[in-house]
Amino acid sequence: MSAPEPLLLTGARMPGETEPVDVTIVDGRVAAIVPAGSGGFGRTSADAIPQGAPRRSTFARNDTAPPERIELDGRWVIPGLWDNHVHFSAWAAVSRRLDVSTARSAAETVALVRAAVEGAGILVGFGFRDGLWDDEPTAAGLDAVSGDRPVVLVSGDLHCCWLNSAALAQFGRAGHPTGVLREDDAFAVQRALDDVPAATVDAWALDAARAAAARGVVGIVDLEMAWNHDVWQRRAAAGHDLLRVEFGVYPQHLDRAIGDGLRTGDLVDEAGLVRVGPFKVITDGSLNTRTAYCFDEYPGLEGRPNSHGLLTVPPTDLRDLLVRATAAGFVPAVHAIGDHANRLVLDVFESIGCAGSLEHAQLLALVDVPRFAALGVVASVQPEHAMDDRDVADRFWSGRTHRSFALASLLEAGATLAMGSDAPVAPLDPWITMAAAVGRTRDGREPWHPEQRIPAEAALAASTRSGSRIRLGAPADLAVTELDPLAAGDDLTAAASHLRTMPVALTLLEGRPTHRAV
Repeated sequence: MSAPEPLLLTGARMPGETEPVDVTIVDGRVAAIVPAGSGGFGRTSADAIPQGAPRRSTFARNDTAPPERIELDGRWVIPGLWDNHVHFSAWAAVSRRLDVSTARSAAETVALVRAAVEGAGILVGFGFRDGLWDDEPTAAGLDAVSGDRPVVLVSGDLHCCWLNSAALAQFGRAGHPTGVLREDDAFAVQRALDDVPAATVDAWALDAARAAAARGVVGIVDLEMAWNHDVWQRRAAAGHDLLRVEFGVYPQHLDRAIGDGLRTGDLVDEAGLVRVGPFKVITDGSLNTRTAYCFDEYPGLEGRPNSHGLLTVPPTDLRDLLVRATAAGFVPAVHAIGDHANRLVLDVFESIGCAGSLEHAQLLALVDVPRFAALGVVASVQPEHAMDDRDVADRFWSGRTHRSFALASLLEAGATLAMGSDAPVAPLDPWITMAAAVGRTRDGREPWHPEQRIPAEAALAASTRSGSRIRLGAPADLAVTELDPLAAGDDLTAAASHLRTMPVALTLLEGRPTHRAV
């Protein structure tokens, strides 16, 4: 890729500050930050570029060529945003599926299917959450309105699928007693649903990338359950250049990844935007599906099989997987939601002496909170899930919700937070993620466990790769906002409202605009 042209951002402001600055970008890096109007670009010589930064700039080759200037007129410039946990192809496909997220019962869901069932081919819906329903989802209920047309409804947390009889037969599950598949069985169906022509899903992905860039996003960690190496190489070759991508590798693909010599951090495209990401393992289920693995039984399930949830990867198996993966150069990212699952994962991290990330960390025993910092394990969290799950948590984790989504406790204990959406479970929009972390409220409700709210600056830092301020010498992956993200100060309720709908004027990837409204 050729070196990007020099760029001068004039009249910018930093979060929480009032005095404007000019920001010079050379070779895709932040080369100078000086008071506005003081000749920032003129001072950007080779000597002004921080030591270690690239020095092969267009400006250095021809110092008479005027840079492109973008007048920011007092707008705020921040590091570009990252979503540290997405399922990108699934997120790209969601807008093409029947939305059943508004249903408050199985009967309401069936009614939505009835209204949409005319047509050919498989009908796929997304977003149902049955944790608080009074009636049960059944294949027979869907059969009554769908006839011979296959219907698959994917739950909002991705850990469950509800199928009619035609779909059960199509996916090799004919005769299933309820039509409700959970965990690995559900994931198998979702992988089959993702078998869409490459050109089609790549077009959807490009649309999703444009939408993400419009919200200031410069990078994602894509934990789609596919062999994403080939997917993202193909997209990069076709010109998908709006986002940095780190893609996960799952246990079913570990042999292939090791055989291909892949390691976390390796570049796999010529443009330098796509890298091998973490080794992802899912050790338990989810709260809404009542499969998150907990010390306490779920109310109403006492004495039944899996009444504590479902442990999908026992500690001995997890240890073997992580030993093998880390020896091959992979950084682990391990899914755990229930408090018992989190304890077991932390135990494995400690036993083999490796760092990595613990994905979700939704319910934690208090004694385990300090272990994140002590072990160097990143808490990769999705704060908007707290807004989706607060009612089901109050029911099924009663008496324990003070240690659910315990972001403030983790920060106070010195843990590193990395925030994401788990899209399509929540929207791929870091501003929504930040608002949930800061306010713990949505839709005008009282904050849920407000003691676990975190400051806006901490939320912003956990949504970037370089903290809450841009840095000299860093890649010019930047976002420009119409409002100051830190303007609300210590008023966390106001800050959350301010963040949730933050207008984004400009997004830059290595100094190249990927979204521009200024």
